[in-house]
Amino acid sequence: MANTYRPQTEEERKAEVIAVHDLFWKALGDRDTETRFSFCADNVTFIGTGLDEKAADKAAYIAINKRGIEQYPGKFDINFIWKRVSLMDDVAWVESEVDWEVNLDEKVDKELIRNTVVLKKIDNLWKVVHVHGSLPDYRYTGQNYMVNEASQKRNHELEMEVYKRTRQLHEALEHLKSTQSQLIQSEKMASLGELTAGIAHEIQNPLNFVNNFSEINTELINELIEEVDKGNTEEVKAIANDIRENEQKISHHGKRADAIVKGMLQHSRSSTGKKEPTDINALADEYFRLAYHGLRAKNKNFNAKLDTDFDQSIGTINIIPQDMGRVILNLITNAFYAVEEKRVSGIANFEPTVKVTTRDIKDAVLVSVTDNGDGMPPEIVDKIFMPFFTTKPTGKGTGLGLSMSYDIVTKGHGGQLKVETNAGQGTTFFIIIPKSNLI
Repeated sequence: MANTYRPQTEEERKAEVIAVHDLFWKALGDRDTETRFSFCADNVTFIGTGLDEKAADKAAYIAINKRGIEQYPGKFDINFIWKRVSLMDDVAWVESEVDWEVNLDEKVDKELIRNTVVLKKIDNLWKVVHVHGSLPDYRYTGQNYMVNEASQKRNHELEMEVYKRTRQLHEALEHLKSTQSQLIQSEKMASLGELTAGIAHEIQNPLNFVNNFSEINTELINELIEEVDKGNTEEVKAIANDIRENEQKISHHGKRADAIVKGMLQHSRSSTGKKEPTDINALADEYFRLAYHGLRAKNKNFNAKLDTDFDQSIGTINIIPQDMGRVILNLITNAFYAVEEKRVSGIANFEPTVKVTTRDIKDAVLVSVTDNGDGMPPEIVDKIFMPFFTTKPTGKGTGLGLSMSYDIVTKGHGGQLKVETNAGQGTTFFIIIPKSNLI
């Protein structure tokens, strides 16, 4: 049965984080220690509002929690005033301000507390790795059981430390973004290098036509001069018509070569982000052949059956052609890699096959790339769109291709990039472009 994977959107990931966060706090209010700490990683750390509320691991945190229950066994009412969640790869942090209502010796004590909870995705589950609580300055009364001058000073120091660490994180994030942009550009240039031989092969065909028709025209012009000298008007007209037709063919193939060169120049440049009316069938076919001939030039033993099934009713799509070309190229290159790996494994009677299909579906245009390679196990499928994740050997892949493709399709075109895979049978990637992009 096909294993279908759809990467989560940022909003879905945030909702998942908030769900774990809220259950974590609800279990505290319910005094349900078992449930509360099922959400914690073993190396969870904790800094509370009291001077003795510090824990460097899960066991110490559980001990603090149990002391609290012994001192105040009644349930807490926890009411969130506001919450804010932030994400960075597999780490999330939730900042919140919450009103606590605690029964203390037959009276209700209310306290406003600010919390920061850091979560990390471990074995595909969000786990709490750090909890920090503090009391806002404007709520200090000097009467609450958790507040004294020393704790105020300590909380202020902790808040300053959090501010310092947050600033360092922002600086690190900006540096990471800059580095990622450079790596993405390197990935683009690397893929252009892979295409070099394919470009040479593709451009040779129109150049051959240009050269051949130019030679024919040279001969025809010599014949034309001879017929003019003879005064043979009808023959002169016939030869002139032949020359004109050949010139039209030269122009056609010259433009074809020009288009190939321009396409590759676009591919190497950073994206302008400008959408243009584009024939998606021509774009897919172009990169299909370029990728194939590029790989053939690099590996003389490589061969594969190339199938295309283009829906001619699609028309023109308003896309960023160099970006969508990179996506298609990446998927096709990966497909060729998959079938070649299966071929060299020695499977008998195996015919490497890659198919590119386009379809006009209900609300979108679909482009699919299918290979009959070995497919992927579920644990790999769940990671393939993550930056820097690659199954290829060192030096054969950066792990940015699918991550970059996912961003181009989803963020750049409002579409979807999905995958279906069958172990031992092959993989299909689907690019889904909304019809809002149609001209």
